[in-house]
Amino acid sequence: METLQKFVEYSQEFSILEISYFVASVLFIVGLKKLSHPDTARSGNLWAAFGMGMAILFTILFHKVKQNDGHYEGIGNLGWIFGGLIIGSVVGWVAAKKVKMTAMPQMVSLFNGMGGACAALISLMEFPHVPQDLVARYGMTNGYTLAVMLGLLIGSVSFAGSMIAFGKLNGNIGDIKAKWLRYVNMALLALLLFLVVFVLLQPEKPEMIAIYAFAILALVYGVSFVMPIGGADMPVVISLLNSFTGVAAAMGGFLYDNRAMLTGGILVGSAGTILTILMCNAMNRSLLNVIIGAFGGSSAAGAQDVDKTVKEITLSDAAILLSYSQKVYIVPGYGLAVAQAQHLCHELDKLLADKGVEVKYGIHPVAGRMPGHMNVLLAEADVPYEKLVEAEDANQEMPNTDVVIVIGANDVVNPAAEEDPSSPIYGMPVIRVWEAKNVIVMKRSMAKGYAAIENNLFYHPKNRMLFGDAKATLQQLIAEIKSL
Repeated sequence: METLQKFVEYSQEFSILEISYFVASVLFIVGLKKLSHPDTARSGNLWAAFGMGMAILFTILFHKVKQNDGHYEGIGNLGWIFGGLIIGSVVGWVAAKKVKMTAMPQMVSLFNGMGGACAALISLMEFPHVPQDLVARYGMTNGYTLAVMLGLLIGSVSFAGSMIAFGKLNGNIGDIKAKWLRYVNMALLALLLFLVVFVLLQPEKPEMIAIYAFAILALVYGVSFVMPIGGADMPVVISLLNSFTGVAAAMGGFLYDNRAMLTGGILVGSAGTILTILMCNAMNRSLLNVIIGAFGGSSAAGAQDVDKTVKEITLSDAAILLSYSQKVYIVPGYGLAVAQAQHLCHELDKLLADKGVEVKYGIHPVAGRMPGHMNVLLAEADVPYEKLVEAEDANQEMPNTDVVIVIGANDVVNPAAEEDPSSPIYGMPVIRVWEAKNVIVMKRSMAKGYAAIENNLFYHPKNRMLFGDAKATLQQLIAEIKSL
């Protein structure tokens, strides 16, 4: 009778736990759906976070661990668990509140790297616990071992690659533009895949020292994989690494037969993969080309055959030109984020709208340092989503646009992408701002963009340069328009 009672109690708790995982999975899907639109993105993030919090809480309360004598006990080490949750929550909250918009890509890379590290550590911890009955029956050729090895490989690559991406975005690490590194990377990847197959073909568990060596090799590959990539390719790399972390987390879901972990990993992995493909299409390049043929740095092509006469415009002339226009496009870039001028940019567009000017924002998919960087930046300033126009649609309106203001963007408005076959960015779709009637480029200097190539737009006959910090310049420009 006592055994039956224990069985019923365990079954009830198990059912509650499984139901909580199902609800959490649904909340992940709902959250992801809401993230597809800026108006609902905030609530979508909260719904998904609530689902994860519920899954964690119900696991602590209802998960049972089978003991050697056959009975089930709840999770132990609660002090360590809650201590980790509290410390992690406080650190994450403070970091997210204090991070500047310019450093948001670095934070995304850092958080993503932590996810990859967790997945890799899970695999390291679970390898010694590959079920002995599976090993006795099938050797190491079983799904459990495969999930462990793939989780360790992908998680380690994601962690190491994300840390290198963090360093590059933060300006601490440079690029290695060496062709030989491509061959080293291909050799390392082939070796890692061979070792996965080799472990799977073993009749018994290998020594842990071999698995640690495999993890170290995967970390080395993660570093060497990202080192050659730089310039305008970084948003694609961040998206790709995000998808890696999702796949690694899904491997953990297989290991623990955890529906919430599996669903979350699949959603992150698939969403990251789709985004990576979309970003590659936006750059008119294949993923392989991004990985082994990165933009930037080595080409002197650009404005060498162009008349390098630079024309400037005064604040008063710019204010008059904008005030008496019918349609104005604003093309933001990373410089806008650096200057923290997104709120002033929105103030300018509202001021022009009050004068009867139609104002829209041309958004290039790879503007900034991470996918959707400009969308997030402008959403923070409460710019209506309806005013954000994708690059392809914006290009159709350029001939009928009176003025385009380029604020901090560089590579995504470079005519060399269409006019100079020798340019590293040739073939990349850009916003054809030079087709508008007038162009005003706001920049602090004539410096090159993140792809490290010169911009022919600066010398275009329709372009006028308005030099200065974007925030200070916008403040002065708004004052001039108000005084008209």
